[in-house]
Amino acid sequence: MNEKIIALRRELHRYPEVSNCEYKTTDRIINFIDEYKPDEVIRLGDKGVLFVFKGAEQGETMMFRCELDALPIKEISGLEYASVNEGVSHVCGHDGHMAIVAGLAQKISTDRPTKGKVILLFQPAEEVEQGACDVMENVNFKNNEPDYLFALHNIPGLTKNRIVLKNGSFASGSKGMTVQLTGKTSHAAEPQDGISPADAISQIISKLHVLRTDKTLFSDFILLTIIHIQLGEISFGTSPGYAEIRITLRAFENEDLTLLTSLCEKIVKEVANQEKLACEISYTEVFPATMNNNACVGIVEQAAKQNGLDVEYIKTPYKWSEDFGYYTEKFNACYFGLGSGYEQPQLHNPDFDFPDDIIETGINLFYTIYKSTLQS
Repeated sequence: MNEKIIALRRELHRYPEVSNCEYKTTDRIINFIDEYKPDEVIRLGDKGVLFVFKGAEQGETMMFRCELDALPIKEISGLEYASVNEGVSHVCGHDGHMAIVAGLAQKISTDRPTKGKVILLFQPAEEVEQGACDVMENVNFKNNEPDYLFALHNIPGLTKNRIVLKNGSFASGSKGMTVQLTGKTSHAAEPQDGISPADAISQIISKLHVLRTDKTLFSDFILLTIIHIQLGEISFGTSPGYAEIRITLRAFENEDLTLLTSLCEKIVKEVANQEKLACEISYTEVFPATMNNNACVGIVEQAAKQNGLDVEYIKTPYKWSEDFGYYTEKFNACYFGLGSGYEQPQLHNPDFDFPDDIIETGINLFYTIYKSTLQS
C-alpha cells in the first residue's frame, strides 16, 4: 500500500472543511503535490486548484476531478485520525477521492505525457452544487477546458474494488424548490377577515402527491419530496398570513426534471391564484443529471479490465445528485463508482471512513485511463 498517500488521506480526514471554506485543505494539497513538480499550479479563486502536467507536443487535454469539501456532520468513528473540527467530517469520502487523484500525480510525475496535457482538478463546494458552477465560470478553467473528463465516487454496499458504470444518466438531477405564499393575518377569532395560506398548502400538497404518482407524464423516474413547511407564527390569537413550502424535485433525466418543475409551478400558481395569495417561487442547490458519454464509459471499462477489476453496468441511475452533471452538459465525461465494501457505513453516516485499501485501485485505474487515452 502507498503509505504516503494513506497518510495524506488521514491528514485530510483529520482536518475537514465544509463547502466554500476549504482554504487549508487546498493548501495541504498544493504542498503535497508540489513535490511532484507539475508544470503549472493554477488557483481557481481562493479555493480549488488545477495541477497541469504538459507534454512536449500539442494534443488533447484529459482532466481528472475530485472534491475538496466535507460535511457539517459530527463524526462518531472513534478513529485516532478522526475530525478535530467540531461538527465537520469527511463522511462522504472526499478525503479518499483527493488521495486517489494525489496518487495519480505521483505516478504521472515519473511518466509524463508526451503530447497534450493531463490536468488534476481539486474542486470546492460539491456538496452544495455551487462548486462546479464556479469552477466552470473561472477564466483559469476556461483556458484549460478538457477534451475528456473523469471522476469517481466510492459506493458503500458494493464489493470492494468493483467498478460501477452506466451509459447516459448515472445520477439524478435535482433542485430545491421554495414556495412563498403571502396573504393577510387576522385575529384567530375572525379568520374571515384575513387571507390564510393554510388551505392552499393542503391543496398544493395533495395535488403534488397526485402528480408524483402519474406514470404517464414522464419518460423515467421522478420524485418530489416535501422537506419543510412553515405556516404563520406560534401565536394562538393570530390566523396566519404567510407560509413557505420547500420541496426537493428529482429525476433521472434532465428533460423530466424540466417538465416536473413546470408542472409543480403550474399547480402552485393556480392554487395561489384561487386562494388570493401572492406567490413567489425560487430554486437552490440545482444539480443537472450526470449524463455519461458512451465513449468515455468504454474507456473506463477497458481500463478496469486491464487492471483485472470486476465491472458492473447498473440499469437504474442513482437517486442522489452530483454537481459533476454540470461538466457532463458540456464535456465528454464519465462519472463512475468504486465499490467500497458491504461492511462500509453508508455515505453521510457519522461513522463513515473511506477504506484505505481501495485507494490504490482508484489510482491505478485513473493512471490506466491516462495511459490508454492520452498516451496512445
